Amino acid sequence: MPAVFTAALQSVRRAQLRSELVLTEISAPGNLAPYSIALAADVTPARHEADSDLGTGRFILLYDPSEPEAWGGAFRIVCFAQAPLETDIGLDPFLADVAWSWLVDALDARGAKYMAASGTATKILSTGYGELASQGDGAQIEVRASWTPLVTGFDAHDITAHVEGWGELLCMLAGLPPAVEGVSLLAARRVGRE
Repeated sequence: MPAVFTAALQSVRRAQLRSELVLTEISAPGNLAPYSIALAADVTPARHEADSDLGTGRFILLYDPSEPEAWGGAFRIVCFAQAPLETDIGLDPFLADVAWSWLVDALDARGAKYMAASGTATKILSTGYGELASQGDGAQIEVRASWTPLVTGFDAHDITAHVEGWGELLCMLAGLPPAVEGVSLLAARRVGRE
């Protein structure tokens, strides 16, 4: 394993996440880059084998020494975060914009430098029918994003701030108040379907 990726792995494992998150290292997809690590996190779950009722996410660090042109560097981060919402919050036309801004704010608040960010913020509204009719209406917010971390200088392979920013995004989507000053929460989210 290249020393540069080993150093990045150590920085990922040093990340200090909020106590509301349960973090597990999982198998990384093998076809995205020669080297990778993947993490799964759930917001205060009863068990980790299933997604949390409050929010769940994945964080993948990819390393390709050939520096793919689309990445603009040797490292690339891919993340996913989702949480259920009250249906009326899911109808908010600005929800996707707010969710994306929470990712940007969480990374910026930790000093995580990056470039070539891309992704989606998706609102999902659902209604149960047939055997699922008793579940009623539901809503969910989901953020999928990727970016190239800018890691230079003394901590040339430090990914810690990126992991911590992703963890904060997951907590915010789950309706927990922000842990960093300057980031505001619009409304608390309540679990369950109507």
